[in-house]
Amino acid sequence: MDQPNVLWNPSSGQIAASQMASFLATVNGVRSGLPPLDGYPALYQWSIDHREMFWSLWLRESGLATSGSAEPVELESPPTLGARFFPNLTLNFAQNLLRYRDDRPALVSVSETRDRTTTTYAELYDQVHRLRLTLEGLGVGPGDRVAGVLPNISEAVVAMLAATSLGAVWSSCSPDFGPRGVLERFAQIEPRVLFVTNGYTYGGKTFSCIEKVEEIVRALPDLTRVVMVPYCASIGSELSVKTPCLSWQHALAIDGHVDGGTDIEFAALPFNHPLYILFSSGTTGIPKCIVHGAGGTLLQHSKELMLHSDLRREDNMLFYTTCGWMMWNWMVSSLFVGATLTLFDGSPGHPSAGRLWEVVSEEGVTHFGTSPKYLGTCRGVVSPGSAHDLTCLRVILSTGAPLLSEDFDWVYADVKQDVLLASISGGTDIVSCFMLGNPMLPVIRGEIQAFGLGMDVAAYGDDNQPVVREKGELVCRSFFPSMPVRFWNDEGDVRYEKAYYREGRSTWYHGDYMEITESQGKCGGIEVLGRSDATLNPGGIRIGTAEIYGLVETLPWIEDSLVVGQPWEGDVRVVLFVQLAAGEVLDDERAAELRLAIRSGATPRHVPEKILSAQEIPYTRSGKKVEIAVREIISGSEPRNKEALANPETLDYFRNLDELST
Repeated sequence: MDQPNVLWNPSSGQIAASQMASFLATVNGVRSGLPPLDGYPALYQWSIDHREMFWSLWLRESGLATSGSAEPVELESPPTLGARFFPNLTLNFAQNLLRYRDDRPALVSVSETRDRTTTTYAELYDQVHRLRLTLEGLGVGPGDRVAGVLPNISEAVVAMLAATSLGAVWSSCSPDFGPRGVLERFAQIEPRVLFVTNGYTYGGKTFSCIEKVEEIVRALPDLTRVVMVPYCASIGSELSVKTPCLSWQHALAIDGHVDGGTDIEFAALPFNHPLYILFSSGTTGIPKCIVHGAGGTLLQHSKELMLHSDLRREDNMLFYTTCGWMMWNWMVSSLFVGATLTLFDGSPGHPSAGRLWEVVSEEGVTHFGTSPKYLGTCRGVVSPGSAHDLTCLRVILSTGAPLLSEDFDWVYADVKQDVLLASISGGTDIVSCFMLGNPMLPVIRGEIQAFGLGMDVAAYGDDNQPVVREKGELVCRSFFPSMPVRFWNDEGDVRYEKAYYREGRSTWYHGDYMEITESQGKCGGIEVLGRSDATLNPGGIRIGTAEIYGLVETLPWIEDSLVVGQPWEGDVRVVLFVQLAAGEVLDDERAAELRLAIRSGATPRHVPEKILSAQEIPYTRSGKKVEIAVREIISGSEPRNKEALANPETLDYFRNLDELST
């Protein structure tokens, strides 16, 4: 195997100071009399071989506030697939996120729509207390659904915490969703209270949400109350609907005050009590309603934030996300650590591509999360390291798609040399990660560092056996706390089991293809190669779409690309669509250059038979390329759900292309 291209190595001092190293020392302490584990690969293997001991120990070390017995750790015969862990424990999610009540900033909201706001931990506790009393007065209790169509602002966090403090189940999406997209999600779960905004600003343009909200409210007959956040000062906040509506200010008032001497009466709930309902992207049909439990979510998030991301009380987390993407839920758990959460709402490219780096500098962000798409857009356009003071920045997190090797290079050349670039991968299905960063390991070009502790991940070949250094399907061979508790309205877990399991419930099939290089030893060195349902199969050879993107999107004249398989003459042919940079033309010379780059960097099988120019590439609202919908269109069928797309109008181009008829 070639020597890995190491881009960053933590110093011995950085390793020793990490929370991961501290946890390793704790593990060695409880293993007294046995040879000490000597690094992350050994710690990871211990967490797999002694899974129940690991989760029990992390429950204690994380500081989660729970009541009851921690035994048994895991049930052998659970009533549902996901309700397995710590069945005799109770906790409250909001209580754990509100354990600090001091003057340290908890939330900083930066947006295009209004001036910057700051909320301390004491103020956050007070606001949650006030709103909780209002919701309680409306009859909201354990198991009720409370939903939000909100931007990524402090009010969204307060509303979620107030709802979950009562044991209600929170679900949210962003205000750029159309009414149909919102209703395809919320009509299934029948929320009792809905939080909305009157408008928002994106890319310098202001958008009213009033008509959209009225349509949504009229279609949700079980709503008892709407709470309006007057986010956009230039737009009114009155709704012409029968459902009673409260203003945000009224919802927080509670006769003008909350007694400062009283505490929130947090509902004590089972460890696996429903916390969030998240939704699949919905590009192939009505979105699945995925129910996640409070304890498993918090246990997993605390592990990923504290150990794998080394997040601390003095840190500042900014993850560029919306309330419709699972990274919002992941990011908000930073409050458990007591860190500051910088919430950004608006376009990352307005007024320039460097806007997010400007915020990172101004707010002293230590942990910056974004998408490969944003990093790729910045590459060659901005140089954040020279334009901004990034002294505080310690960790960059990237997820949503595979991160190109060239973007790894750009980060260390133009952003910062001494930074942990953590490409992470998991999903809405688990509201967390299978593989992610690690402060004890080097960063190797183009690779995710390691599997997460307690996650028994492998790549399975066609014979359902583990493979290394070749493509395989991502599986997890043991249960883990952040598995969904269930799907909503899924009697007997029929759809749940069909979604993730084959021939029994012993191995989780996630739906991604990947390759384990073992450059970090048995604990990782991973390349994600794309979704298995979008995999190309020319001549029966499996090709991950990410393998082609990594070769195409580094060419300076390519803005973006999309590759799909088209059924053709009893086989599948590879079709590549490219979005060209301004002023470029896809002629025979450019097409030949593309084919040569793909053939040289991969194999002849990867070379597309057809290369076409597209004006724009379609994406989901969470920033993922829409491969399956395009494949359906060029194969003669219509995608079943376009509301999941951020730019559905782009699909028109792919219909009835003459070039694909021969």
